[in-house]
Amino acid sequence: MIFRQLFDQESSTYTYLLGDESSKEALLIDPVDSGFQHYLTLLEQHGLVLKYSLETHVHADHITASGLLRQETNTLTGIGSHCNALSADLQLQHGDQLSLGQHTVHVLATPGHTVGSVSYLVDDRVFTGDSLLINGCGRTDFQGGDAGTLYDSITNKLFTLPDETLVYPGHDYKGYRVSAIGQEKAINPRLAGKSREAFIAIMQALDLPKPEMLDVAVPANRKLGIEALPHG
Repeated sequence: MIFRQLFDQESSTYTYLLGDESSKEALLIDPVDSGFQHYLTLLEQHGLVLKYSLETHVHADHITASGLLRQETNTLTGIGSHCNALSADLQLQHGDQLSLGQHTVHVLATPGHTVGSVSYLVDDRVFTGDSLLINGCGRTDFQGGDAGTLYDSITNKLFTLPDETLVYPGHDYKGYRVSAIGQEKAINPRLAGKSREAFIAIMQALDLPKPEMLDVAVPANRKLGIEALPHG
């Protein structure tokens, strides 16, 4: 598999490019609008055709490139069905499977950071968005977030994956690039050895400032970053 982990400096967002070498089908996870031209260049360099542009949730800190990519390519846009991003082509639910050449993308509903958050399991790696971060997790105080729901998502869905499963998060602010399920179960300070009640107490005490782009990014990202209707 062709695999690239890309980083947007301004929002500390990771975008992932996955490509099947035999079919040349590709997908992007959590593309950022400022990376749009770079994505097109990478696809051309590797001879890939973009099949899917997938979101882990409606982002509050950057504008997605999914709408731009759909205008420029034949990509199908996808997001969790509870995100209220109705212009996306694929309204994804837990258990859905998408084919990418010889590979299968398994959709895992992992709400809690937002009501519609999903993760994507591909082979030996899981793309967790903001649900599970390296040594942390996403906040739960807006967009229908709920700390108890996030704890259930992580412990009942993500932490039941094999310990060797690689964890690729949606963000990192300290330079970490990849973790593993076993590592997060063992040492994640918000989760390791913590009861559901203790986790909820930790999340309720965070008292984080409102994201600067919240009021702009959320409405825009519900429309895939642009004023657009579903194609088809």
